[in-house]
Amino acid sequence: MFTIDTHTHIIPKHIPDFTKKFGYGNFIQLDHHAPGRAWMMQGDKRFREIVENCWDAEVRIKDMAEHQADMQVICTIPVMFSYDAKPNDCLEISQFLNDDIANTVNQYPDKFIGLATVPMQDTKLAVQELERAMSIGFKGVQIGSNINNINLGEPQFHEFWAACERTNAAILVHPWQMMGQEHMTKYWLPWLVGMPAEISRAICSMIFGGIFEKFPKLKVCFAHGGGSFLPTISRIEHGWECRPDLVAIDNEFNPKKYLGKFWVDSHVCDHKMLQYIVDLVGADKVVQGSDYPFPLGEAVPGTLVREAPLSDNEKTIIMGTAAKAWLSL
Repeated sequence: MFTIDTHTHIIPKHIPDFTKKFGYGNFIQLDHHAPGRAWMMQGDKRFREIVENCWDAEVRIKDMAEHQADMQVICTIPVMFSYDAKPNDCLEISQFLNDDIANTVNQYPDKFIGLATVPMQDTKLAVQELERAMSIGFKGVQIGSNINNINLGEPQFHEFWAACERTNAAILVHPWQMMGQEHMTKYWLPWLVGMPAEISRAICSMIFGGIFEKFPKLKVCFAHGGGSFLPTISRIEHGWECRPDLVAIDNEFNPKKYLGKFWVDSHVCDHKMLQYIVDLVGADKVVQGSDYPFPLGEAVPGTLVREAPLSDNEKTIIMGTAAKAWLSL
């Protein structure tokens, strides 16, 4: 069963001191404090400890062999998006990260597929970097679920969506900068509650903003099984039915129309939920995604799908065939 893990993150082993270079901010640096271990640092604050599978392609390939993964889609860690930076500074960071991913893909083209990051706070620069990335072999782009708290359905992003259609770029929407996180600092709630909500926010804003109507050829995948969107789709539909004056102001169509129009990954942590999303969107719109190499990701990528009470054909589709369609392989 050919397997593509569509949702994995990578970071360069060495990162310039962008804070010093730009003269502001707390841009991520790595403190390699022990062999194969590093702290991601924001100024003097420790953000997260990572290990060598976050930057070392050969270590990743060994893990892939153990996990029975033939290929990984690699993209940056969302904290590196830097959407709050000055646009040209974010462009420089994006280019640095993308060049590192491109180098990894070029070294191991049978193992890795790249998704770029782009400065979404400036649509023209985002399009510019998207086009450059696609020209050097990337298959698409990873973006955040909001851009500095601006929703993805807003008109300022139309030019970007048009460029994604034009370049046939796959799009992975990943939760980040979780809404309300300043009010739920205990218990890791931003990751447990905020992340699923962020993805629903992104999907709803794109549907109600008419993005899938205006740009019907978009190839969008939403991380973490679409977050809380699919479990609450009937509530969302009910809101569209009972308060069209509030919900249907930019798009007249029932939100359920868009089930099966986009992809979601399989990282839902539960066989019943996996079956539920397959029933809603179809196996051909579910891709294996693990969130490797982080603890909240799947411990052994692919296990959930392989051990699920799905048909062999459904498993084959989820583990590889659906990703090939999304990535145009």
